[in-house]
Amino acid sequence: MNDYRINLNYAKALLMLATDLGDSDKVMEDMCLVNKVFRENHELYVVFNNPVIAMEKKQAIVRELFGERVTKTSLAFLLFVTKKRRAVNLKGISQMYKDLYREANNIVVADVMTAVEVNQEHLESIREKVAAYTNKNVEIYSHTTNKMLGSFHLMFDTYLYDARI
Repeated sequence: MNDYRINLNYAKALLMLATDLGDSDKVMEDMCLVNKVFRENHELYVVFNNPVIAMEKKQAIVRELFGERVTKTSLAFLLFVTKKRRAVNLKGISQMYKDLYREANNIVVADVMTAVEVNQEHLESIREKVAAYTNKNVEIYSHTTNKMLGSFHLMFDTYLYDARI
């Protein structure tokens, strides 16, 4: 089984469990945290990918990192995944959960890249236009780059609007 299928199956199971318990919003916040921690700490991936390190030690690391910061549902899930020797997949599972949650809740992510910081008024205008085009709720992220002179680059769903100079 490849990583994509593993991530998808575990994320679907977590989404179904969280939805049944009415915790899907809180679990989404937890999975955002898990994803962020794994994105920012490559050493954590190396530790979880090391077969020499005992499963109990990996579970202790999960408890230490997330024990007080996530819901009981999320912690139980993280420990279960670690017990099944899939801790190396936690980053992928958390990302897949975010994708499935957004799909289930009719949310689209819009990414705006500009040369200078965009004010809130312009971001709101972009959000409204994307929402009107997709008929979905919009999560908008903005960042700047020094690789463009002006204008902007907008990505959402499978669309790309490139007005860069």
